[in-house]
Amino acid sequence: MLQRLMLALLTTVMLFACAAHADDLAESPELILLTENFPPNNMAAEGKNYAKDANISGISVDLVREMFKRAGVKYQLTLRFPWQRIYTQALETPGYGVFSTARLPERENDFKWVGPLSPDDWVLLAKADSPISLSSLDDAKQYKIGAYQGDAIAEHLLQQGLQPLTVLRDQENAKKLQRGDIDLWATGDPAGLYLARQEGVSGLKSVLRFNTAQLYLALNKQTPDAVVQKLQAALEQMRADGFAAEVLKRYL
Repeated sequence: MLQRLMLALLTTVMLFACAAHADDLAESPELILLTENFPPNNMAAEGKNYAKDANISGISVDLVREMFKRAGVKYQLTLRFPWQRIYTQALETPGYGVFSTARLPERENDFKWVGPLSPDDWVLLAKADSPISLSSLDDAKQYKIGAYQGDAIAEHLLQQGLQPLTVLRDQENAKKLQRGDIDLWATGDPAGLYLARQEGVSGLKSVLRFNTAQLYLALNKQTPDAVVQKLQAALEQMRADGFAAEVLKRYL
């Protein structure tokens, strides 16, 4: 009888331990993080369209790495192309996240958000000798505008009644602007000027700053709240102790 009682108690303890372990796993899953070439926030070595882990760098990447380290959350990081595909994958697949992503009202309920990681103003760039002068987006409707397919900026222009000419790689717009294939380039600041320099294009000027956005890590809605809270707390700590400011200085 005593032996059976001890066995029952041991079984109960093991069941509780397994349940607790399962809860821990549910609260601390290994997340699959996806990003794209979007310098200086995220970029692959040599500008490649595919990279993993150590071969990816940038402002947001450095912040995300440190954030996950401090929060004690496991992750895998992959840079892929194109943006629209990885954005949709994070939106639809539990356990996935994507960055750097503009947090917009129309996206608010699509993800769980951690951030902001970095600012991302929206601008219309023109060649240095362009005579174009704008006071609003309405003034830009008469011009050919290049934008990045699937990007929040392109979506915003469409919502405002403009018809941007989109490309699969935002840096292609730098060359198109230089050749005169487009009159204006709708892009982020400082990302656009950084990309232009990488393409050997300089002397671009901003003719309209039409929005101010913040870039975030967007996690699939099935991500446990406890994980999101740990990551956000780690990011706040990084701001408080100066780590985030040092990362910005490193790239800008």
